Amino acid sequence: MTVTSEVTVTSDAQGMSQRPLVTLTTDFGTADGYAGAVKGVILGIAPEAHIVDITHEIAPHNIRQAAFVLHNVYPYFPPHTVHMVVVDPGVGSARRPIALRTLAGSFVGPDNGVFSFVMARERIEELVELANPRYRLPQTSYTFHGRDIFAPAAAHLALGVPLATLGPPVHDPCRLPWPRLEVSRGTVVGEVVHIDRFGNLVTSIGFLLWHGEVLEWRPAFGKAEGMRFRASGVRVRVEGVEISGVSHTYAEVEPGQWLALVGSSGYLEIAIREGNAAHTLGVSEGAEVLLQTDQGL
Repeated sequence: MTVTSEVTVTSDAQGMSQRPLVTLTTDFGTADGYAGAVKGVILGIAPEAHIVDITHEIAPHNIRQAAFVLHNVYPYFPPHTVHMVVVDPGVGSARRPIALRTLAGSFVGPDNGVFSFVMARERIEELVELANPRYRLPQTSYTFHGRDIFAPAAAHLALGVPLATLGPPVHDPCRLPWPRLEVSRGTVVGEVVHIDRFGNLVTSIGFLLWHGEVLEWRPAFGKAEGMRFRASGVRVRVEGVEISGVSHTYAEVEPGQWLALVGSSGYLEIAIREGNAAHTLGVSEGAEVLLQTDQGL
């Protein structure tokens, strides 16, 4: 049985119809049919929906990785987008299924902290528990809420169903603790928050903005005063490796050499040109990273 909606399109400020847009971020992988089942449910409710796979390769059960990836991607989508995230080790437990609306988009998934970084950046316009059975599949399993609860909710929201109709308000959403970020004069201590598929170590030290050969640092997590320093005067250390200076590009060093650079999302990254920094060091998320400079401006 397919759940249907009485609402067919959303509209922008000029009254032009918008194609429903849903993104998916999961730890399902691609070897099984889980992602396909979720898409089938969405399309059964919203046949005109455009579904974008952000990734299905989040490490199994890694809520923080999903939160960080989502945090870096959602700003590039139009504000009518519904972002569905399913990294849900607590599926079937007392954790709540939720949906929230911000000016930058709507979000659907488990209340386990996966939306922590979004909620820190965006003002929450509305936040509800997905409790209305009308917006679930008729048969709901204990182990696949992505298909049976989150996908129907995302599809209906994409069609323009008001968030408040999906369930009661939530006032105490789960939030993850901030990544480590300790600041003193000329020193920032952070941690590895993400390892990309190339083995590059993405750190919590950001946002970094280039001004010629000078870097401006603004805290991406928590509250601290920013600083400016010359990129050439920086020392970066992780697991016994010390790197002098921050590079603009990988091409500034030879293949096999270490470098620190500002990644596309503005975070300090540690890499080996054409190599795998994570495998070489044997580090994982949470490893300490130290940035020091004697040339604060």
